Amino acid sequence: MQEADLIALAKRIQRIQCETQTIEVKAAQGGCPTKLYGTLSGFSNQDDGGIILFGLDEKEKFKLVGVYDAQDLQKKVTEQCKQMEPQVRPLFTVAEMDGEMIVSAEIPAVDISERPVYYRGVGKIKGSYVRVCESDEPISEYEIYSYEAFRKQVQDDLRRVEKAKLSLFDEVKFNNYLAAVKRERKNLAESVPDDEIMELMGVTAEGVPTIAGIMSFSKYPQGYFPQLCITAVSLPGLLMGDLGDDDERFIDNQRITGSIPDMIEPAVDFVRRNSRNKTIIDDDGKRRDKLEYPPKAVREAVLNALVHRDYSVHSQNIPVRIEMYRDRMEIINSGGLYGKITIDSLGKVRPDTRNSALANILELLDVTENRYSGIPTIRSECAKAGIPAPVFEVRRGEFKVIFKNNIFQAENKRSRETLQKELLEFCNIPKTREEITTFTGFSRTHTMNGVIQPLVNAGLLRLTLPDKPKSSKQTYASRQ
Repeated sequence: MQEADLIALAKRIQRIQCETQTIEVKAAQGGCPTKLYGTLSGFSNQDDGGIILFGLDEKEKFKLVGVYDAQDLQKKVTEQCKQMEPQVRPLFTVAEMDGEMIVSAEIPAVDISERPVYYRGVGKIKGSYVRVCESDEPISEYEIYSYEAFRKQVQDDLRRVEKAKLSLFDEVKFNNYLAAVKRERKNLAESVPDDEIMELMGVTAEGVPTIAGIMSFSKYPQGYFPQLCITAVSLPGLLMGDLGDDDERFIDNQRITGSIPDMIEPAVDFVRRNSRNKTIIDDDGKRRDKLEYPPKAVREAVLNALVHRDYSVHSQNIPVRIEMYRDRMEIINSGGLYGKITIDSLGKVRPDTRNSALANILELLDVTENRYSGIPTIRSECAKAGIPAPVFEVRRGEFKVIFKNNIFQAENKRSRETLQKELLEFCNIPKTREEITTFTGFSRTHTMNGVIQPLVNAGLLRLTLPDKPKSSKQTYASRQ
């Protein structure tokens, strides 16, 4: 960066009073920090890299303190960079700010094929870090495995399931698949016996069913891997743990099992069943339901989660999860983005495929197109339904799709001030918790903690039974 950019960055940090995902601040007025390995590793292992800024003191509210010696600082930081594997190559900038010298070291991202970058002094397991917000945290063994699996092109969907039996495959489904293979893959239609087709297509490996095989054809894959399923919950509040009006934790709760083709529609049905749909009267007088979440988008998100999840031994005990909250729905699968694709390029470029054999099998079963159209379809369906664009997140080995609904957003269009004014008028006559919860339209937990309690604290709302705050007969009244 240029000197002016460095000074502007330092002033911005002083203004916002915090470090970030890509900015680390070190004082360095008394010498070079001796343990930069965590930050060097964390920045190198994320797609955006990062910047270490020397010369501000975080403990003194990011006060400008300058560095002890800009030249020697660069030398010692470089020495630490050389102890990383692979070596980190920083780009330094030196600038004078209000009479003090400050230094930045830009740490470039390393290609995913070379990650994780780690400190050689303690080895890969203990010396690898990942950046989480403004801190450097030790990388997990699973995250290390993910990097190595891509580098070595490990195909976990071709992992043999020694206990599995071909006799427990769904015969109709499997025969339809073989017919499709012979119809669509002409070079396999003649003179190739069925057992060899199964080997070539990844259904079996040395005669033993693979993960791809059992997840596509087994009558009950969960007999081998109980958690290779979908857990779906509908929740009463905005966070896991919020309780409903009757102290219920879940509105609905279902474990969806079977092969991948058998799990998709029950998952879509769960979402439909637990959605708050609107009835709309068209201009011609006809009634129609406007769904909270578009079914095609839900189907694609569920399918993507099942097809592209990680099927390694590290995550075979983690199910795909559907979590429906009052304001959103989240679909989560183990395994972050695979290969070199980034969040910003999802649906725009052809990605690497984690489970290519499984995707190929499901294509021939007409379950998926296998043409990388899933993300564009999700975005298109959300736009047509008039709901916000989906949000995609990757965090510590998990991939998450977040759908926001319009129903909760509409409920919250009223400003806080307007809601408080209306509620105080409503409580001119004392009201129970249930009556107030119905009035706000929020969950009981959010109503009590986010609406009622602030008004009580402000002295605008009073408890009619102040000595018994938890009484079931408690009511709330506006102060006259």
